Amino acid sequence: MDALKILLVLGMAFMTASCQIGYLAKSAYNQLSLLNQRVPIEDVLKDPKLEPAEKQKLILSQDVRQFAEAKLKLNVKKNYSTYVKLDRPYVSYVVSASPKWKLETHLWGFPIVGKMPYKGFFAEKDAKEEAESLKLENFDVYVRGVSAYSTLGWFKDPLLSSMLRYKDHDLVNTIIHESVHATLFIKSEADFNERLATFLGNKGMELYYQQKEGENSETLKLVRNENIDEKQFSDFITAEIKSVETWYSEQKEQKEELRQSRFQEIKTNFVEKVKPKLITDSYLKFDTIDLNNARLIVYKTYLQDMSDFENLYTLCGKDFEKFMNTVKQLEKHEKPSQGLKDLVAELKKGAAQ
Repeated sequence: MDALKILLVLGMAFMTASCQIGYLAKSAYNQLSLLNQRVPIEDVLKDPKLEPAEKQKLILSQDVRQFAEAKLKLNVKKNYSTYVKLDRPYVSYVVSASPKWKLETHLWGFPIVGKMPYKGFFAEKDAKEEAESLKLENFDVYVRGVSAYSTLGWFKDPLLSSMLRYKDHDLVNTIIHESVHATLFIKSEADFNERLATFLGNKGMELYYQQKEGENSETLKLVRNENIDEKQFSDFITAEIKSVETWYSEQKEQKEELRQSRFQEIKTNFVEKVKPKLITDSYLKFDTIDLNNARLIVYKTYLQDMSDFENLYTLCGKDFEKFMNTVKQLEKHEKPSQGLKDLVAELKKGAAQ
């Protein structure tokens, strides 16, 4: 059945993206190879050679997937009920890109999911080759390893050994995040999809530890503090991205030293305005990274302006299931981000009457 689904995707590729058929065929081969390595987690747990830390993470993953399905009403199905032990630290490598003199997302087109702000490769070498070709076209690029991803319900996604490197609460967050993608994914709206999954991954993680460990849980305190820091950073990076967009539109001289100076200004602003307020170490090293447009685009995709989601969550009585069902109304909306703003405004108006 998995092989038939992959053949269907490739068939669609011939009709819609024949220029990428080599890439898609290679990706399909690697995806099928990955799926063929799946072992039921219940069988893995019976292995006497299983490391205690690995066993603990596997048991946690099963508890989280049950919570996500039963309590959060996410579309979990058989996802994360199997396990694949990889021979590498990441399952794939993702390339993001943006023109050097415009803070604009470079998009790749794919069958089914539509336009995406990143392109994934199973081999790091292939990702780096894509990045180098984009650099020749005067793009900023960013290549990063990925420990988990969702096939959006097309396949029964396995838990990967790369995911077990996460801290416990980060594994909880990741499983909920990816389950949100499997529940709702709007074609060619990656920014909306990723921000939604980021937002609900955080909220779902809080709810999980609230139920499992209670209000006095040290873990719950930690994840709430991390979520506070993420909101602070989101507010900061949202303002900086808007400022940089304006800066590029007004810039008359295209000199690289001007860009580097502008990137340094962002990091200086972080050190002065945000870093002293951070409670955790989640974003503590932002001022040490090599910043460019491609990295800013990644922040834009995952973290820019979460306020509409927060407002809707509050209007839904902080009810996860009600919030998710309300957001599903935007599935066919031409511009779901604008639709979200309109929905929030409409609900606020109704609440005021």
